[in-house]
Amino acid sequence: MKIGILTQPLHANYGGLLQNYALQQVLLRAGHQVETIDWFYPSANTLRERLYRIKRKVLSVFFPDKYPKLRYKITEEERMVIQRNTNHFISSYINHTEKVRSKEGFIAKAKEGNYDVYVVGSDQCWRPRYNSFLSSMFLDFVKDEKAKRIAYAASFGTDQWEFTPMQTEICAPLARQFDFVSVREDSGIKLCKEHLGVDAIHVLDPTLLLTKEDYIRLIEAEKEPKAQGTLFNYILDPDAIKSAFIKKVAKEKGLTTFQVLPRCQEETRTKQDVKNHIEDCVFPGVTSWLRAFMDAEMTIVDSFHGMVFSIIFNKPFWVIGNVNRGMSRFTSLLKVFHLEDRLLEANQLQEVDIDRPIDWQSVNSIVEQKRNECINLLLTELSK
Repeated sequence: MKIGILTQPLHANYGGLLQNYALQQVLLRAGHQVETIDWFYPSANTLRERLYRIKRKVLSVFFPDKYPKLRYKITEEERMVIQRNTNHFISSYINHTEKVRSKEGFIAKAKEGNYDVYVVGSDQCWRPRYNSFLSSMFLDFVKDEKAKRIAYAASFGTDQWEFTPMQTEICAPLARQFDFVSVREDSGIKLCKEHLGVDAIHVLDPTLLLTKEDYIRLIEAEKEPKAQGTLFNYILDPDAIKSAFIKKVAKEKGLTTFQVLPRCQEETRTKQDVKNHIEDCVFPGVTSWLRAFMDAEMTIVDSFHGMVFSIIFNKPFWVIGNVNRGMSRFTSLLKVFHLEDRLLEANQLQEVDIDRPIDWQSVNSIVEQKRNECINLLLTELSK
């Protein structure tokens, strides 16, 4: 069968790219044709956008706490430089369409692709704040009634309902047209039932459908050199408290800290950073990020997929809760593997017993069982 995947945009997001790669691999190995219908944020009205940015700039001066400064908007040429390493992974390992930037674009891709099945998921694809084409993630553009509709590990990213009444009114009937709905967080089962009127089941994130050996083969294919440290800290929202904790752990365990991120991180880089030091804004490659988990002796993360790959590579890890990005993503997965004690809040960082062990034999047994269940479930639904 020919399958079209809908997920978040393919860009400089390690977890986002690897979950899409993993899902494609599972489907390709089962003998299907697969491609991701890639999309990017729609082109904005230039005048309207300029006025909005001017307004936000003024508000950020007078009300900095409520209206933080907007990030510098990079040009397409700058984007190609900054994302050249992640773009290499996309072009080498992910089958995808050209980027869609409009509703008409989705309709055209559906017609061109002539897909037998659409698979929607994962990576917070059903979270409004992260999606410019929310209704398209519920397949509003699909006109072929014979096409099968499957949601695999679709994620709201949070246990709170963030849809507006209008978004709910539009998306609920679309959700009820799906042949099968599964969600990445257990809290998504309740959200689907109460707000979309559909029954859903809880499954693993696609990255967990592949083994550690699958990812090591990627690392070897790219001839990725050994990581330059032993305590890998993958922190998307750094602050003084997290930094102090990382230093404390490194000192007590005799480890060398290292990161795999641009020197000028996306969240904090300025226009001057991009214009004068663009090489410091370039994202390291995807396999460089994977190699970090392979070589680390311990990891400290505040990212969902940082947590996932720590588990896949059996690395002692601590995950610092990231409330703004969604807590249910962490709690739901850790519950499956009985690793709830690895989740820390900022006010707990000075109290944690960093020598607390993990029963990897038990964790790996659960991973293997759940992996087989989820793959069989997905392939069975496709064959119906």
